[in-house]
Amino acid sequence: MKKTGTKKKLLPIIILSVIVLLVIAWWAFCIIMYNLNFNVRCDSYAPLMLRTEDFDGLECREYSFPSDKGQMLAGYLYSKGTDQHGILVIAHGFGSGHNSYMDVADYFAKNGYYVFAYDATGCDKSEGKGVGGPPQGVIDLDHAISFVEESSDIPDLPIVLFGHSWGGYSVCSVLNFHPDVKAVVECSGFNSSSDMFESGGKSQAGDAIYAMTPFIKVYESFKYGKYAKNTAMDGFANTDADILILHSEDDNVIGIEYGYDKYFEKYRDDPRFTFVRFEDRGHNEVFNDPDNTYKDEFNAGFDPWLETLDYDYKAKENTERFKADKAQYITEHLDHARWSSRLDEELFAQFLEFYEKAIG
Repeated sequence: MKKTGTKKKLLPIIILSVIVLLVIAWWAFCIIMYNLNFNVRCDSYAPLMLRTEDFDGLECREYSFPSDKGQMLAGYLYSKGTDQHGILVIAHGFGSGHNSYMDVADYFAKNGYYVFAYDATGCDKSEGKGVGGPPQGVIDLDHAISFVEESSDIPDLPIVLFGHSWGGYSVCSVLNFHPDVKAVVECSGFNSSSDMFESGGKSQAGDAIYAMTPFIKVYESFKYGKYAKNTAMDGFANTDADILILHSEDDNVIGIEYGYDKYFEKYRDDPRFTFVRFEDRGHNEVFNDPDNTYKDEFNAGFDPWLETLDYDYKAKENTERFKADKAQYITEHLDHARWSSRLDEELFAQFLEFYEKAIG
């Protein structure tokens, strides 16, 4: 009888121990998946990088400034002429450095703005073994804005922000730390740091992603503290800045429900908010000219070139050979003038008017 009673007492302890071990194992798995996706280097693909010389009259001064752990970030101040009346700070998306947004820098530089762009931690010319996680984007932007404000080499002018995807989240969340920013244009962003993991992971993990997200939130809170806990919505409530939100319904990278829809529901009648909703512009092309067909034209020539190769370019043993041949093909055939002229000028005129009204 005593043995039976002892077994009954031990059973709940054993079950609880198993549950605890399973939870710890699941949490560890979630962290591993998070780091595999985010704690990686994000360097631009050299053959397709935009170049300062591709933009007539665009000038660039390079800087270096520290972020939170002392890692040095590469900064770039773009300008044209001498009639600047504001400073636009660009926060780039995940997967590369600021280079992919040099055409954005050129547009605003030729329309009266200094443009300060930078490579986030773990990207292009900036230090860091990896990005770390989405909150690192807010941290780096926080330090970039402070650098611009404190640098004796950069004029004291009104600051406005432009961000896309990861950068879209960053330019909104950073308002928790820089409420004096005059205006923000957010393209294809999201509200909270864990949204990027959840939205991007749906295609790989299915519904299991919803069981992972709570653990990711706790992990980010431990790792990044206030930078992970503060959301874009918190930033909106902390500032009087004018906000323009742009997203496309068919975005399969950051679902529109993670940002735009939430903001629209709360702020649709708020006069300091402007909403631009597209149906079919996806994610990476959301602010580019839909009638610009150069990318399709280039790809149309690239595919037949693949068929001329006298080796299996998909075979693992030919990886490095194909990488070199592909880079050479792009270098020889890419029309940089057309590749660098892809922005939707009408949309950017709307952005410009939006900033001008905010600065006054």
